[in-house]
Amino acid sequence: MTLEQLRIFVAVAEREHVTQAAADLHLTQSATSAAITALETRYAIRLFDRIGRRIALTEAGRLFLVRARSILASAQDAEAMLADVADMRCGTLTVAASQTIGAYWIPRVINSFRQKHPGLKVSLELGNTEWVAARVGEGAVALGFVEGPLDDPRLSIETLFADELALVAAPHDPWLGHNGSLSERLRDAQWVVREAGSGTRSAFEAVLAAYGVPASDIQVTLEMPSNETVLSAVEAGAGATILSQMVVACALKAGVLKRVDADLPQRNFSVLHHRERYHSRAASEFTELARAWHPRPTGPA
Repeated sequence: MTLEQLRIFVAVAEREHVTQAAADLHLTQSATSAAITALETRYAIRLFDRIGRRIALTEAGRLFLVRARSILASAQDAEAMLADVADMRCGTLTVAASQTIGAYWIPRVINSFRQKHPGLKVSLELGNTEWVAARVGEGAVALGFVEGPLDDPRLSIETLFADELALVAAPHDPWLGHNGSLSERLRDAQWVVREAGSGTRSAFEAVLAAYGVPASDIQVTLEMPSNETVLSAVEAGAGATILSQMVVACALKAGVLKRVDADLPQRNFSVLHHRERYHSRAASEFTELARAWHPRPTGPA
């Protein structure tokens, strides 16, 4: 049974006339008759009584007409829904972001997107960089936004902008009085760090590498699963850390953290999508907004 057969059946049933229904549907009479015959033959049931040159619905035909109209109405609703999705009037765009991006930057992009497309819902999932890449790779989300380096042949990876890093400690941390070179200070510090697999952890390790400090030479006192827990531990004097300037800006302004003057390498924020999966218009427009929505510089603190 096809939607076209149902459409023909309803037209004939409403008019009780094959020729008139065929004309209104812009079909030949033979094609119209064949569609009705195909339905009756397939299900071994008579839908119309042929009375002279007229036709009339049988009891089965009357029952089937109610269901056929309902099915056609549902099909029209489905077509309207697809048109609305295509025109970005409804639907859901699911994106995943690593924690720094998800907490401090992507909400602004989402708000801008929702103002432009109020009928679309944006669903945001948070995890570390490796988790976001896995979600995009398995097709669970349309877009991923990460702050760590990746090498995954399934993914298209586009750099959006560079993020500034900050080396910070609590103002009362005695390590701040260390007068050696930055390499020496990195070796002598007690560190509070993010978990392996996070972009922030990768950025920390890149800083160590830039100053020739092996990871085996440093003292990690705490490893935390989020930026907020790292901040709390550092503010309490548990050690130093390296985080995005976006993450530490408020704490620096409030004076609960102190920034160490250090020339740190920048890291990139990137957007991911699967190379072989459908890239919707909504995903494309969200990415375009993300390209334009750079974080505002916070200035020195």
